[in-house]
Amino acid sequence: MVAEWLLSAAQVLWVLLPAFLANAFATLPKGRGPPMDLGRLWPWDGRRILGASKTWSGFLCGTLLALPFGLLEADLILLAPPSLQLVPRFGPTVLAAVPVVLLLSGGAMTGDAVGSFVKRRLGRPSGARTWLLDQLPFVLLPIGIGLLLAPTVFGPTFGNGYGLGWLLVFTLGMHAAFNYIGYWVGLKKVPW
Repeated sequence: MVAEWLLSAAQVLWVLLPAFLANAFATLPKGRGPPMDLGRLWPWDGRRILGASKTWSGFLCGTLLALPFGLLEADLILLAPPSLQLVPRFGPTVLAAVPVVLLLSGGAMTGDAVGSFVKRRLGRPSGARTWLLDQLPFVLLPIGIGLLLAPTVFGPTFGNGYGLGWLLVFTLGMHAAFNYIGYWVGLKKVPW
């Protein structure tokens, strides 16, 4: 029997892996490509809608490169014997898992853009460190939508204290680690 806290850690990491990978892969284009806001300003404050660092190439690169990893997860759990299926299945088949994996990878990129939108409204320049807005929107958006659209995957994973605790530990810790590595290898301009 696996301890509940350890099982919860495995479930959270399993479900969030496509979102974490999407967020990391989005840095591969190094900011090149057209900005998602196309340089437009928000009419109520005159600031950029998202900023220059949110590009379509990063959005698509993050979403599409994370997709095969999520589908591999879906395939691996389906191959495991029922006694070893300790993490949520994204669907009854790999094909049926595509919407959940797209929600996780594309939702992470959308959540990251929402975080940038809020930062611009707060008057924070692109690349400025903003605690929690830099780390949480990319996981909270897909989790929130997932609780509505795929409750059998997201409910048991995040609907308890352990799940929420691991969400914070993994997201804050891994986000910091991935950003530092991305900065160190030259994929990011700042280490946050």
